[in-house]
Amino acid sequence: MHTNTRRLTAILDDLAHELIAFRRDVHAHPELARTEKRTSDRLAELFELAGLQVHRFTPTGLAVDIDPPGTSAGPASRRHRRVALRADLDALPVQEATGLEFASTVRGVSHACGHDVHTTVVLGAGLALARLAEEQGLPSGVRLLFQPAEELQPGGALDLLKAGALEGVDRIFAIHCDPKLDVGHVGTRIGPITSASDTVSVTLTSSGGHTSRPHLTSDVVYALGLVATTTPAVLGRRLDPRAGVNLTWGAIKAGTASNAIPTTGTISGTLRCLDVRAWDQAEHLLREVVEQIVAPTGVEVDVQIVRGVPPVDNDGESVRLMEDAAEAILGDDAVQLTEQSLGGEDFGWYLTQTRGAMARLGTRAPGGRSYDLHQPELIVDERAIGVGARFLAQVALDAGRRLHEEHGVTSEVPVR
Repeated sequence: MHTNTRRLTAILDDLAHELIAFRRDVHAHPELARTEKRTSDRLAELFELAGLQVHRFTPTGLAVDIDPPGTSAGPASRRHRRVALRADLDALPVQEATGLEFASTVRGVSHACGHDVHTTVVLGAGLALARLAEEQGLPSGVRLLFQPAEELQPGGALDLLKAGALEGVDRIFAIHCDPKLDVGHVGTRIGPITSASDTVSVTLTSSGGHTSRPHLTSDVVYALGLVATTTPAVLGRRLDPRAGVNLTWGAIKAGTASNAIPTTGTISGTLRCLDVRAWDQAEHLLREVVEQIVAPTGVEVDVQIVRGVPPVDNDGESVRLMEDAAEAILGDDAVQLTEQSLGGEDFGWYLTQTRGAMARLGTRAPGGRSYDLHQPELIVDERAIGVGARFLAQVALDAGRRLHEEHGVTSEVPVR
């Protein structure tokens, strides 16, 4: 085992109880998107106690730079670039039903997506890397990003990007809890791992009328039925099926009386794409398809599409760095090919600006129950915190060495 790998393990063993206590505290006090003040303040306090400077990019989003001794702060240059690790801070409007001693104390709000684990993992990785930097063991700089509002669309990642969070960042990495994967394992995939996700709403209007005389008006309900059934089928023939395009309706609303044709009706749902090129085409095409489908009915149509998040499209070299790190600290059988998900994740915005990858972190107790994300009963095996922190710290080290080799970054620091 590499000298720095052994040292990271020892440091994180020392931090284990502190990290679990932090995670339980955050879990008990969840905060919704862009209200994560208590969580970010606690992080800032811990990093400042460790002698690190905290930068507030947004009211509840922060960054911490960890640089080798002797590295001058300031604008990024070819010889002063960093590897970034990202965590998301926000909770969900879901009432917790785990029965844990440290369950949410906030009614109707909980960390049902595991963001408390993500935050703690990056905290642990950062504290360990900071200690390694003091010991002359860090080959290049590392930036920790703690981001608000991942659960909203288009997501708090855009807030950090607008504030310059990726300036000087060469690669960025993240993990996401996977409660269907055993603790001690990591799921990876090159290419899209999550989907683009847009919200679609179609409003149809006409003069309305009596159901005994449908020929005297344009039938909104009939037109809604055509939109509901025909639009997904047509999109499936107009876009490459390999792009993973999925249009699913979630709500249809029209009328209040069985014998009256209403004047207005709406249908809404989500449009998801695994391929970013298909995502770019889909908005214009969807409008065109809906208009053509309802044209024979005579109703007026308005299509609203709210752009959400792009796919998380993992860079191949970054995935290999993650796989090598996982095998180094967890063993040769630790890495599993993970499935693609049509869920949205705003980490994809970072990957439109720089290379990087997200991996899935196993949080299921071996032999235990498989949970699903965004559910009130979600429980994670807390051993995943130490595993995730070691994993991301090792990824940052390995990516930092690669950066050093490619560009000679911070060459005054010995690479061990």
